[in-house]
Amino acid sequence: MKGALLVAGTTSDAGKSVVVAGLCRMLARRGIKVAPFKAQNMSNNSVVTLDGGEIGRAQALQARACGLEPSVRFNPILLKPGSDRRSQLVVRGRAVDTVGAKDYFRHRQQLRQVVADELAALRAEFDVVICEGAGSPAEINLRATDLANMGLARAADLPVLLVGDIDRGGVLAHLFGTVAILEPEDQQLISGFIINKFCGDVDLLRPGIDQLAELTGRPTLGVIPFAEELWLDAEDSLGTVADAPVGRSRPPRGKEWLTVAAIRLPRISNSTDVEALACEPGVSVRWASDPARLAGADLVVLPGSKSTVSDLEWLRRSGIADALTARAQAGGPILGICGGYQMLARTITDRVESEAGTVDGLGLLDLEIEFADPKVLRRSDGPLRGYEIHHGRVRHSGDAPWLRLHGVPEGSVRGSIWGTHLHGVLENDDFRRDWLRMVAIRAGRTDFVVAEDISVAAVRDEQLDLLADLMEKHLDLETLERLVDTGAPTDLPVLRTTR
Repeated sequence: MKGALLVAGTTSDAGKSVVVAGLCRMLARRGIKVAPFKAQNMSNNSVVTLDGGEIGRAQALQARACGLEPSVRFNPILLKPGSDRRSQLVVRGRAVDTVGAKDYFRHRQQLRQVVADELAALRAEFDVVICEGAGSPAEINLRATDLANMGLARAADLPVLLVGDIDRGGVLAHLFGTVAILEPEDQQLISGFIINKFCGDVDLLRPGIDQLAELTGRPTLGVIPFAEELWLDAEDSLGTVADAPVGRSRPPRGKEWLTVAAIRLPRISNSTDVEALACEPGVSVRWASDPARLAGADLVVLPGSKSTVSDLEWLRRSGIADALTARAQAGGPILGICGGYQMLARTITDRVESEAGTVDGLGLLDLEIEFADPKVLRRSDGPLRGYEIHHGRVRHSGDAPWLRLHGVPEGSVRGSIWGTHLHGVLENDDFRRDWLRMVAIRAGRTDFVVAEDISVAAVRDEQLDLLADLMEKHLDLETLERLVDTGAPTDLPVLRTTR
């Protein structure tokens, strides 16, 4: 195989990221040199790469599926929303501006060249490049500035597979309508469909698939069944629904459960930090958006935020700030990560993100935070692995440090309150086990037993292999390989529209 294709979706969260990860893993297992590519992502879930930049977490997972280290090459443009109207623009791993929708127009020519250059370099180096679209190509109001969907496909002459989520309902209409609304030149690159998250008897769906082929002239390459085991590394905030569980809880090894309430901040970032806890047998993790959910929890996690001061104000308006203060006074365990760590401080001085100046934090740690440029992008590759992405600097800490990274103190601990800027710290298996034992003691769960055989990395690889198995079993691989090798068929019909 030699070539590239684009996986687009009828909606956000249709399954583009997992299909790309599954295809990458499947090809890598066959000895094919494959790489992922997402020209432009919008997500606050990001990681720091070996080359010192920042990319979407989904592309880091896809790189792992290929057997590669994450690189800014795989996601050259990242938009990180800080409000409903403004996003931080990250190009080749570095923040270059804060933009609104109209501001983005002045960057488009430069960004178009960045995308073209990176994709061309990847295609020269790898046998196959599996590209992922962004949102939906049916957003025709954004077509003029599109860099990740049909704009990319047209520029690079990529065949496009369109993924639809049947769990949402109306998937056949979504697939048909997405094709029909596109310009004729765009339509001619849509080469087939994939239906995702199917439950039930596929024979009942078959007549609809056949009619869809008659109406569009395009085949459905496969129907991917719903797999409840797949939950790690959620792409964006759609995976963090308030009051919903994280992962699938497994029975405890001891007599007691450990319950975790993870606060679902409005501008939550790196929400995947809590997923390592959900991998543990006997640990039940749920997202919480009101103070009542905190009352019975053994541990409360305050995760990262793309808008620390704004989300701190939300904590106060929602009553969660008061619940956290009462919890701290009672000795209840609390963990703050990155932005959540900053919120636990006495003061936060921010003239960079919110431009709010100095504001009071929750005051649960003897800590003073000041935001400054440039953004800290740092990896820790051992013995404690993780990464940092933040503008906030610790200007004063009167509490004991929680961690040591290469001999340098990091984070804070005061009684049953812990905080750190290090994302991914809970994925360190031995560290997580030791810390959970301490949390259980502080929470009075003396019959909670920490499992000794859980590896978060192994769980992640198991899920990638499951994805690859699903692709191999349920996709028309012969047609897929032909599309990669020869591109979109030249005889695809154009659907008539009223435009």
